[in-house]
Amino acid sequence: MIAIGNFFFKYRNFLFIFLYLALFIPSPQIFKESTLGKNYYLYPLIIGLFITIVGQLIRGVAIALAYIVRGGKDKNVYADHLVIEGFFNHCRNPLYVGNVLMLVGVGILINSLLFMVIFIPLFLFIYQAIVLAEENFLRNKFGEQFDAYCTRVNRWWINFSGLTKTINNMAFNGKRWLIKEYNTQTVWLAGIIVILLFYYPQLTQGDEELRNKIGIATAIVLAIYYLTIRYLKKSGTWKG
Repeated sequence: MIAIGNFFFKYRNFLFIFLYLALFIPSPQIFKESTLGKNYYLYPLIIGLFITIVGQLIRGVAIALAYIVRGGKDKNVYADHLVIEGFFNHCRNPLYVGNVLMLVGVGILINSLLFMVIFIPLFLFIYQAIVLAEENFLRNKFGEQFDAYCTRVNRWWINFSGLTKTINNMAFNGKRWLIKEYNTQTVWLAGIIVILLFYYPQLTQGDEELRNKIGIATAIVLAIYYLTIRYLKKSGTWKG
């Protein structure tokens, strides 16, 4: 598993591209009109949006409280120091938990049974392998300090006890959240918008002209957001 994790760690950014494309593979529905009635689409819409937004919020809070270098070094697992504060005091892998929830949410949102029963389990297997590879590195480097941390904090399950106190006692760096996440946020939001516009014609009452106008307007807004945050980051105006 550790060897598998080290392999996928190098290419994990491509993993998300693959998974997002997999969302649009034709699939049987999870929620069906034949069993839930004409308003069946509200189930994947509400549940999916809720879960995926929670995932993004978990990532945001984790990054804004205590940043961890996510890219490793030379595409290999690496860490200068052991990050155990902020959200990492309540879960060892809050960023990965956020990613899982974001993908589960969009899988439900697009109402794809195939994505949920094939690609989500595959994604979880790969993430488990990556985490085991990371933990192997951290255990070899930090030894007893890391073992004590693992004893106290769950690998995947978030302990919400005391989280409010943690947030209140730390500086919330919203700028860091934006400059570290604008790529992920833009792709995530673009995916959600595409799903809403093309898989939920009920939202525009089947009006293709209205759908296209909304699509163009939101694309412009996302482009402005992306370019603005990128400029603020690259120019050094905002520093994380």
